[in-house]
Amino acid sequence: MPQYLAPGVYVEEVPSAIKPIAGVGTSTAGFIGAVADDVTMPLLPGRSGVTAAGEAEPADFHSVAPAGEAQLVDGWETFKNLFGDIQQGNHTLAHAVYGFFNNGGGRCWITRVAPVDADAEPSDEDLAGALETFAAIDEIALVAIPGAVSDAVQTALLDHCENQYLQDRFAILDGRQTTTLTKEAIQGDVRDSSYGAIYYPWIDVGATDADGNKVYQPPSGHIAGVYARVDTERGVHKAPANEVIRGALGVEALVSKAQQAGLNPEDINVIRKFGGNITIWGARTLAGKEQAEWRYVPSRRLFNFLRESIDEGTQWVVFEPNAPELWSKIRRNVSAFLTTVWASGALLGNTPEQAFYVRCDETVNPAAVRDAGQLVVEIGVAMVRPAEFVVFRISQWAGGIQ
Repeated sequence: MPQYLAPGVYVEEVPSAIKPIAGVGTSTAGFIGAVADDVTMPLLPGRSGVTAAGEAEPADFHSVAPAGEAQLVDGWETFKNLFGDIQQGNHTLAHAVYGFFNNGGGRCWITRVAPVDADAEPSDEDLAGALETFAAIDEIALVAIPGAVSDAVQTALLDHCENQYLQDRFAILDGRQTTTLTKEAIQGDVRDSSYGAIYYPWIDVGATDADGNKVYQPPSGHIAGVYARVDTERGVHKAPANEVIRGALGVEALVSKAQQAGLNPEDINVIRKFGGNITIWGARTLAGKEQAEWRYVPSRRLFNFLRESIDEGTQWVVFEPNAPELWSKIRRNVSAFLTTVWASGALLGNTPEQAFYVRCDETVNPAAVRDAGQLVVEIGVAMVRPAEFVVFRISQWAGGIQ
């Protein structure tokens, strides 16, 4: 404390007990994909690409981004300057990223894996290993490896999201290209997990091969953009379903309502064609029947958002005196944040008291806990869940006055 020796008036700055918790971002994506070393890159601004003698000048072109390093991309032009326009050496990743921005995405991190040549596919080991480049990037909330449908790569994606030091991101998986409408055919042997969702079938975005044949694209990049759009317009608690995929012209396999009735209970999210629109018609995670509380995509993503926001917003608590004054500050700040979340419609209840509770007192912090250097805060939230099955009961009425 300051020491006062002479009479007078002294003004002190006292830190406020209010330390607002800000909601973290939920729509920054992380993509991994193949980009060949020899892709054609765009010209640098103000360059012609040729010397005075009419010869090609390589120095006039952008250099392709180095492999194995995550690059921040905030728009399609940035992607082209780092990885080239859509072409043979990058087409799967490029279509996915274009679909991400076209559907509402704003920021993403991209790690390039370099195949041996433009026609080769990178190994599962290289694709899975590239996930390590995302581990230290805290803002990533969605992760996808467009077109990678092997058990090894998709399991690595789920492992990455479930990592005990992360648990703040969600995997978007592409289903296999198959006409057999079973969980096994679409999902393979990828294990169940609430930290990911899988989508089927692949989509038509107008891409063709050298012979003019239609080339269907994996939907994960476009769907990540839909996630971002819904987060912006409605909030992370809104299911990213019953939403049109912008840029999709068709689907590789038409799935009827009866056929989807066999896939939806198995946690396969189907993309269907309604009229001229290609629409996401499912919002289930891969949690499985054993984790029914995490069945829906918005439930898992909302919980990730709450956990990460509270984690980042309470770092100031570490090493503070573990006493009732601190407990009161924590209750006040966490409750204020959850009240804001409740007001946005993300929590169930007519009042904040019905929607959540925050307990941080001597009941959860007895002497034994405090002696171990721990401070425990218990939080309960009532999350809203999507109206997946809407039932109208209609009957005949004789009419007249009741």
